[in-house]
Amino acid sequence: MNQDLKHIWSGIQAELRRALSDATYDIWLAPLEPTALAGSPPVLTVQAPAEIRAWVSERFGDALARAAHAAGFDPLVVEIVSGPVPGASIPARNGRPARKDAGSGAAPPMPEPPPAALNPKFTFGQFVIGDANRFAHAAALAVAELPGQAYNPLFIYGPPGVGKTHLLHSIGNYVQRYGEDLTVRYATVEQFTNDFVGALQSGSNAVDRFKGRYRRNDVLLVDDIQFLESKAKTEEEFFHTFNALLETGSQLVLTSDRLPRDLGALEDRLRERFEAGLVTDIQSPDRATRLTVLTKRVDHDGIAVQDGAVLEVIADRITSNIRALEGALIRVVAFASLTGRPVDPDLATEVLDGLYGREGGAPGTGGRRGPLPRVSVAHIQAVICDAFSITHEELVSPSRTARVTWPRQVAMYLAREHTDETLPAIGRQFGNRGHTTVMHAVRRASERLAQDPDAYETVRGLTARITAGSDRQD
Repeated sequence: MNQDLKHIWSGIQAELRRALSDATYDIWLAPLEPTALAGSPPVLTVQAPAEIRAWVSERFGDALARAAHAAGFDPLVVEIVSGPVPGASIPARNGRPARKDAGSGAAPPMPEPPPAALNPKFTFGQFVIGDANRFAHAAALAVAELPGQAYNPLFIYGPPGVGKTHLLHSIGNYVQRYGEDLTVRYATVEQFTNDFVGALQSGSNAVDRFKGRYRRNDVLLVDDIQFLESKAKTEEEFFHTFNALLETGSQLVLTSDRLPRDLGALEDRLRERFEAGLVTDIQSPDRATRLTVLTKRVDHDGIAVQDGAVLEVIADRITSNIRALEGALIRVVAFASLTGRPVDPDLATEVLDGLYGREGGAPGTGGRRGPLPRVSVAHIQAVICDAFSITHEELVSPSRTARVTWPRQVAMYLAREHTDETLPAIGRQFGNRGHTTVMHAVRRASERLAQDPDAYETVRGLTARITAGSDRQD
């Protein structure tokens, strides 16, 4: 493999690993091999095992293109071709390759994902308990100690970033460690939906395997149940999965950003089942909890903070979202590293003013010392288009050229930071993109801001323009 080809493929692989789960990458994309780089614009030819070529091309073609552009190889066309060995085995995590019927035109059988993809850092020991989450924590611990006996189902609701997912993983990690071989499966509704759709497309055997995968568990943990709304077939399947697990005494734990009764697009029969167990909320953390979260993060990461008052500045500024709280700390530390300045209150104030506006905290976090000018996604898009000299049509188009990709990522990042719009709502205003695309854009922008002082200064200037003046609802 020549050096250019090796360099390009390594960069694309790194972006794929960043954008996709380990299981998805290992099963479908790890077997790919680059074979040629030629043409103008350049075409990267990637070889896939013959039996999964069509599947990989259909499902991951866009992901490969996005990875190539994100890695800076633009323009570049990725072409997926079949491997030289006919009847190649489909990779399987259990070590026993599955084969597709040679006479079938169907997609290859879906491999069995691992029973739980749990974050080992999310444990009850690492969860900071405060008045806002004490009852939810106690309920989650009771469920972990006595699955199927304490509260079933357990429904935890609250705004984004307050620790719902942390509690789900804590339950899973506890059961795996102390549950005497009890089986645990964690999934987001998006993963459940993708698995179900993939099974439907792969035939009846795949559907049976899908049902077994989700119904033969002692504990099923499902995140972001609100995204079941408006997915009729997936909702129907989840309803039957829910009933099957309860009938066998298995434990269900669900999280949502709303109460069951506020999930108006779900069928009544499903909302009633959610309410049949224990419904508990997590509220915004109090100041003592916020300071404890920051102190734990500093100790865990070995961050050198010259003045403890810097944590108070962050805690006072960002008051209701733990995820945004930790993100603010990371940004302050990253800026200190880039500029060589000490991590002190003045630096924290400067960074937070630059990213959130001089008198406000992160939108949706409640961290406001004074009123932030309200802005709309349309206003942010207009500012971005003017700053980067692109049209609104280009901004929301499918184009992935570098000229458009970075401004679009910045626009989505600022929309997430400075409006109260949900991820799906933001995506709809960027060419009907999905919420996962917005999440990826926000993550890419955040990473670049932490590493590139010029990008940070650009976004800081854009923030000042967006938040300047009176309310803007365009």
